[in-house]
Amino acid sequence: MAHLPAPYDQVAERVERLLLRHAELQRANALLAEQVAGLTRERDALKVRLQAARVRVDAVLERLPTALEEDGEESTA
Repeated sequence: MAHLPAPYDQVAERVERLLLRHAELQRANALLAEQVAGLTRERDALKVRLQAARVRVDAVLERLPTALEEDGEESTA
């Protein structure tokens, strides 16, 4: 089998390097996509926890004026 001329060897070598780089980038992209998905899940879980905490704080705040009024009534009695 005849040896390819030098320019074809160079092109073939470059194509090989590009294919390897492409595969590396695909793997890196897949890992980054997994990280994004994990961080998105974490963010969503934190949003749920924050909303639950807000509900609890609001419930406590709603009871405060009532508790203060009751204390005031008992003090004057």
